[in-house]
Amino acid sequence: MKPLKLFRKMIMATSLAFIIFVSGGEAEAVDYYSAIYQTVNRYNGNEVECDWITRAILYASSEYQVDPILITAIMEAESNFNFHATSPVGAIGLMQLMPSTAAGLGVNPHNPLENIIGGTIYIKNQLGRFKDWGAYSVTDAVAAYNAGPGAVEKHGGVPNYSETVHYVIKVANNYKNLLALIQA
Repeated sequence: MKPLKLFRKMIMATSLAFIIFVSGGEAEAVDYYSAIYQTVNRYNGNEVECDWITRAILYASSEYQVDPILITAIMEAESNFNFHATSPVGAIGLMQLMPSTAAGLGVNPHNPLENIIGGTIYIKNQLGRFKDWGAYSVTDAVAAYNAGPGAVEKHGGVPNYSETVHYVIKVANNYKNLLALIQA
């Protein structure tokens, strides 16, 4: 690997790992609601939908023991909180689940709550899969959410795919912005 590419990869991985691990990913529950709601509201001005998405994220987080700020950061990167988001490759909904992934998780990707639950389960599975990979395990799990776990395993970490590199950086920045709202 070229030194510049290796350096870029290390910076990107360090930023997400630092943000998530140094913060401890913890805050009071009331802060979570406000930070998530404010973030969703930047993209979707419908108060009822913003409240619903916020509560669905908090429900999935609690039910599956995944950091709600991480779920929110991923959802923001995936769909900007658009219920009807689709991708050119066929990903569906708020968490942009591929139909085959959704089927494997036993959820309907067209149902918004099941989509959020499916995305939460999927990132939880990736966090579990890469938990022993060291300081950058969360970064690798986020990369796997985008590129697939096989690509992360094949490359021994975040694959040097432009889309995945930018995705991991975007999720890290989203996470950092959410933490700033909580800590304000």
